[in-house]
Amino acid sequence: MKLSIQEFLVFICLVSLAFGCSRKKAARLDEAELLHQNQDMLTQVIIYDVFSPPVASRIYAYSSLASYEAVRFAQKGSASIAEKLNGFGAMPQPVAGKSYNYALAATKAFFTVARKVRVFSVDSLAGYENDVYRQFGETLDDSTYQRSVAFGDSVAAAILTRAAADGYTKSRGKPKYLGSSEPGKWRPTPPDYLDGVEWCWNDMQPMALDSASQFMPPRPPAFSSDTASAFYKAAYEVFQVGKNLSEEQIQIARFWDDNPLVIEHAGHLAVGKKKITPGGHWMGIAAIAAKQTRADAVKTAQGYALTAVALYDAFIACWDEKYRSSVVRPVTVINEMIGKDFVPFLQTPPFPEYPSGHSSITASASAILTHLYGENFAFQDTSDLRYIGMQRHFNSFSEAAAEASVSRLYGGIHYRNSVEEGARQGAKVGRRIIGRIK
Repeated sequence: MKLSIQEFLVFICLVSLAFGCSRKKAARLDEAELLHQNQDMLTQVIIYDVFSPPVASRIYAYSSLASYEAVRFAQKGSASIAEKLNGFGAMPQPVAGKSYNYALAATKAFFTVARKVRVFSVDSLAGYENDVYRQFGETLDDSTYQRSVAFGDSVAAAILTRAAADGYTKSRGKPKYLGSSEPGKWRPTPPDYLDGVEWCWNDMQPMALDSASQFMPPRPPAFSSDTASAFYKAAYEVFQVGKNLSEEQIQIARFWDDNPLVIEHAGHLAVGKKKITPGGHWMGIAAIAAKQTRADAVKTAQGYALTAVALYDAFIACWDEKYRSSVVRPVTVINEMIGKDFVPFLQTPPFPEYPSGHSSITASASAILTHLYGENFAFQDTSDLRYIGMQRHFNSFSEAAAEASVSRLYGGIHYRNSVEEGARQGAKVGRRIIGRIK
């Protein structure tokens, strides 16, 4: 089988990491901490498998919903989330009068769904899962253990019924998107000139939105080479900002990069560096909020599930517009019209520019976390600490989202209007989800 350059680089990354990955063992944990470890294990696999940000959001959404729908019965009166969203049927119920361990059921549901929605590195999960199940087997009577596992499987089956019909499988057969040579339209960008990622993601069935285009942003500024035009001025601002970055702006851009695969070049050598996805970063923030408030297992699972749904729907809404308007990236415009030697601080992602995906998904996720944990929730964001050795302090989720949004201007990969409109779109998505679940 002949591999493309991109596929070969990904393969080399996977092989190199395979020897360095250590299998996390499940300690004897309380239920909330177990759910945190489950999520963390999934994030490691998503990084290892190099999923695109939209696809990663899908994995998080279905797995996290499965976990919540199983564990919610540990707290009487906890309502279903899935039943209030598009495309899900009635969720399974435990048998009255029978004993269950809902943390075990949630773990079973979580990993069963993760495997079925296209996580590839199942061997990386197997050792961890088996250790968890072994510990439950040592502490539970056999009937409770088997009943809990069966309940987890039934929840997973209900979640996967929706996943099987959400458009993902059909989308895998679409042709490549190579953009257009028409002025103002996106085309592959340096240094690797990759084809457009997930160009038909708007075919995915949203979970809370009526349609992918429900919150369509305003039309972007019309392309123009006139130095007095709004478009040219926007591109020139990116150029000027990029040439004069302060140390603080550099740190902000680097902290929020969250590019799952940055390809670094040295002569003829190309090496891929894996990192957390943008969605994974916000799932990490959801974990920080839950741990900081000492949230129980049900509240912890709720936070993960709703944050993941916010990411998933925001990606659908954002990608719908990206490939509708197909706006050219700053690096292309600047190299052709302003400065041929301009190189953005961050590597430009391989998809159209408008609106900013970071801005949309972070605004959506921050709206959910603000709803769950409050307006002025101060926290130390250590989500990226183990990957890039950085952490930052924020006084609220909205402050973190605003910084993530403007980081794309500092990184040289978005015009200012795009980060502003992306944030507006994401906030609308978040409010829509909150309205559906209340």
